[in-house]
Amino acid sequence: MINLQITSKSSVFGAMKKRRPSEELEPNCFDILSEEIVFSILDCLDQNNHLDKKSFSLVCKSFHSVESRHRKTLKPLRSEHLTKVLNRYPNVTHLDLSLCPRITDGSLKATSVILNKTLKRIDLSRSMLFTHVGLSNLVGKCSNLVEIDLSNATELRDTAAAAIAQAKNLERLWLARCKGITDIGIGCIAVGCRKLRLINLKWCLGVGDLGVDLIAVKCKEIRSLDLSYLPITNKCLPSISNLQHLEDLVLEGCFAIDDDSLADLKQGCKSLQMLDISSCKNVSHVGLSSLTSGNGRLQQLILAYGSPVTLALADSLQTLSTLQSIKLDGCRVTCSGLKAIGNWCVSLREISLSKCMGVTDEGLSSLVTKHRDLRKLDITCCQQITHFSIAHITNSCTSLTSLRMESCVLVSKEAFVLIGQRCHFLEELDLTYNEIDDEGLKSISRCSKLSSLKLGICPNVTDEGIAHIGKCCSRLVELDLYRSAGITDTGVLTIASGCPGLEMINIAYCHKITDSSFLSLSKCSKLNTLESRGCPLVTSFGLAAIAVGCKQLIKLDIKKCYNINDGGMIPLAHFSQNLRQINLSYTSVTDLGLLSLASISCLQNMNILHLKGWTPGGLAAALLACGGLTKVKLQASFKSSLPQALLEHLEARGCVFQWREKMYQAESDPKCWKRQLEDI
Repeated sequence: MINLQITSKSSVFGAMKKRRPSEELEPNCFDILSEEIVFSILDCLDQNNHLDKKSFSLVCKSFHSVESRHRKTLKPLRSEHLTKVLNRYPNVTHLDLSLCPRITDGSLKATSVILNKTLKRIDLSRSMLFTHVGLSNLVGKCSNLVEIDLSNATELRDTAAAAIAQAKNLERLWLARCKGITDIGIGCIAVGCRKLRLINLKWCLGVGDLGVDLIAVKCKEIRSLDLSYLPITNKCLPSISNLQHLEDLVLEGCFAIDDDSLADLKQGCKSLQMLDISSCKNVSHVGLSSLTSGNGRLQQLILAYGSPVTLALADSLQTLSTLQSIKLDGCRVTCSGLKAIGNWCVSLREISLSKCMGVTDEGLSSLVTKHRDLRKLDITCCQQITHFSIAHITNSCTSLTSLRMESCVLVSKEAFVLIGQRCHFLEELDLTYNEIDDEGLKSISRCSKLSSLKLGICPNVTDEGIAHIGKCCSRLVELDLYRSAGITDTGVLTIASGCPGLEMINIAYCHKITDSSFLSLSKCSKLNTLESRGCPLVTSFGLAAIAVGCKQLIKLDIKKCYNINDGGMIPLAHFSQNLRQINLSYTSVTDLGLLSLASISCLQNMNILHLKGWTPGGLAAALLACGGLTKVKLQASFKSSLPQALLEHLEARGCVFQWREKMYQAESDPKCWKRQLEDI
């Protein structure tokens, strides 16, 4: 076996110099490599970084050819280039068109012709303009299709469902928010797609008991069934209970579901592993008791925004011997209810109490003391708990990998030291809007496996605490410092130096941040999301450094960075070819700067409110030049200045405009956030 090792992928296959004519005659050493070996090299590349693959294909003609045959997954950005791209990659099995809003029947026809033998999965969840004609062409010629995602296709009707029914081998189908499809269309799918294992009908308001009943009767292989917010009653539940292989059942927001409905499921659903009855206000402990008495495989139960968690409800669930996860978000809980859950013989791995009213130290401490194998705990906005609860959590649940405790405002700063001392396996930690200080961060830095850390609105955190994180948590991928005003360039430098894999950082409204922070972050080559709104000291010089160093940047928010102007846009346009979303509101960018962004073919989403130096003509030219735009947020005052024909042309191209009447806000740090948090 040949052992191949690739180092510095982009640098190895990057800047290829143009060969002189004399060199073209020389034999190419790469041509002697077999296709299997070259495939092995491609497998070693970062599958999420298309620049690596592009550089690889430019090495020589043979590599260019082999790379086209190797690629199986494709996610195009522009529909107008679809045919050309598909011809380049004829062996694609998974085609993701979710970034292409303008997919016509012609686009689907071209896809069916080129990929008729290979295509297995297609994602059209954000696409529009196609009809049943295009779908009929697609499924008729691509007989190997096993997965179709048509979520958000609100214009599709039953004729489209009838077209889908031709896909005899279909196993997974998403129709979320396809509000025009009715029981008739679902009936066609049920008859034609007998191999379905997953179907998502969330918000399909035209589908009722009849359609669901047909799916349950005809599609015996169903494993996952999402009926969220459907106007169904207990009439269709007996058929659902007969699905012998059903593992996941989602009934969220099905307001007609009650205790009697769940009783109908009692005799069936023996294989059920996940049940979601969130927002089903008419389900009480009586219905849950009848349902769970016959189930021996249920692992996850979601009861969010439902009935109060009382002693009776907790007792009704105690027979679930295989339960591993329970989510009670938004429910009113009682101390006796939490204590009863703590007394279950089963050992839970995940508990979510986010935004639950009534969570106290007594109830929570009793709960976590008994569930020592807990891996994930969410106590977001449990604003009555104190140091006492944290002491019990950290003492009992030392194997936690995820702890979310945003806005636990009564927890003292000393409690956060306990997290670092006892919970060394943490990978995700959300401490937004808490009293944590540098001493707490020093302790938490012992959690060397941390990949996500959120410290937004933590006024006691300074560079000293962040330095400990930067030195000890080298696996950090996501860091949120939103409105943590004590952070300066020094703290950002330690993060950038110690966390080379950083992909996302939020330093919005850290008003002491300057270009030095951007220069430091430019060394983080994997950075894809930078949120730095409200940093008035940052200039175009810092942004240029980010553009040059962070070529994987996808999302950039520089709102209220008043000193960023056209000088920052030009390097951004040249180097940040992956950029998809940008917020330029309140900056000093003009027509020229925006027009330069047209060279970024990936750019889809722009917020451009309250910009100085703009003219209607310049704005029109920029919007027209940015051919891939799907969403633009503009001041309403500009609407009358732009030609109606231009707006219609852009909308036909797939662009959605959001017009805002928002008044100009000169302050960089409005205090409305504090009132909003206090209202939670």
